[in-house]
Amino acid sequence: MFFRTKFLTATALVCALSTPAFAEGPDASTVVATVNGTDITLGHMIATKQTLPPQYAQLPDEVLFQGILDQLIQQVVLSDAAGDDLPLSVTLTLENQARAVRADHVIDNAIKAAVTDEAVEMAYAAQYEGAEPEAEFNASHILVETEEEAAEIVTRLEAGEDFAELAREKSTGPSGPNGGELGWFGKGMMVPSFEEAVLTLEAGQISAPVETQFGWHVVKLNETRVKDAPALEDVRDELAAGVEQVAIGQALSTLTEAATITHTEDEAITPDLLSTVTLDME
Repeated sequence: MFFRTKFLTATALVCALSTPAFAEGPDASTVVATVNGTDITLGHMIATKQTLPPQYAQLPDEVLFQGILDQLIQQVVLSDAAGDDLPLSVTLTLENQARAVRADHVIDNAIKAAVTDEAVEMAYAAQYEGAEPEAEFNASHILVETEEEAAEIVTRLEAGEDFAELAREKSTGPSGPNGGELGWFGKGMMVPSFEEAVLTLEAGQISAPVETQFGWHVVKLNETRVKDAPALEDVRDELAAGVEQVAIGQALSTLTEAATITHTEDEAITPDLLSTVTLDME
């Protein structure tokens, strides 16, 4: 079906008309149309606009107005045709959707109250202010299957052969074609034995063979640097998302703990019922 709450029909969009004139001071309760005794208000239209996907919501109001109104009229007509004797599946879906909308409203309020400039600044201070600067490493490696192969590579490197050329020739790792370069990484990003080898090297030095679950490595530390704390604006969105998640978790925890929840203890209620019990779909 092409009648959906969040999508406008193509016909409704292209048949846009001018906004009708109101008496003075129209607001959300202003009735725009009445269908079979059901009022469609300006508030209904605004709420519908707020649920549109971006490609529709960004259209000018003079384009959207008649399209949204036509959609709501169609919905009332179709809803009336359904009558009151609805299939169980429809009734349950309506109940679920009503709960979901109310739940979203509570979560939105919790987020608005929690995600403030002050909260984001506090999160920044907690995460970055006073923290020790982090060292980062730029390294290359050559990965082979055996310790003997790795030892031979070390010998060839000590004799003056070029690391990148040997990596392209010998390495079985995905970085081989790129001369073994791994780029920049911080502590905890590599497997422990590999990281330990990197930490023992000075820039330009080559390690003895190092074993990991991937095979045997010969590692070259290219350079190191200290990673400064990012500017607040560079991580504002990330920090805000973290504050938001904490707020949602706290709201859910508080409300759940205060709720009276009783689980039905019946051995007949088993997970497979989700697939074996059917709803009427008439």
